Amino acid sequence: MKCPNCQGRNLGRIGNEQYYCWTCYLELSIEDGKMNINQIEEDGSLSSLNDIFYQSGS
Repeated sequence: MKCPNCQGRNLGRIGNEQYYCWTCYLELSIEDGKMNINQIEEDGSLSSLNDIFYQSGS
C-alpha cells in the first residue's frame, strides 16, 4: 500500500484499517472499500482531505 499523497511506503498501522503516513503526516482509513484521507490538526481533530483527492463527476 502506498500513500496517495507522497506515493511513499512509509506507512504505520494505527488501528483496524487505519494507517499513518510518516512522510506527509496524513491519516488514511479504509471504509466500505474506499480510502478516506485526513489531516491531523493541532488540537488532535481530523480534517477530511477527500475533496482534494477525489473529484466528483459533476
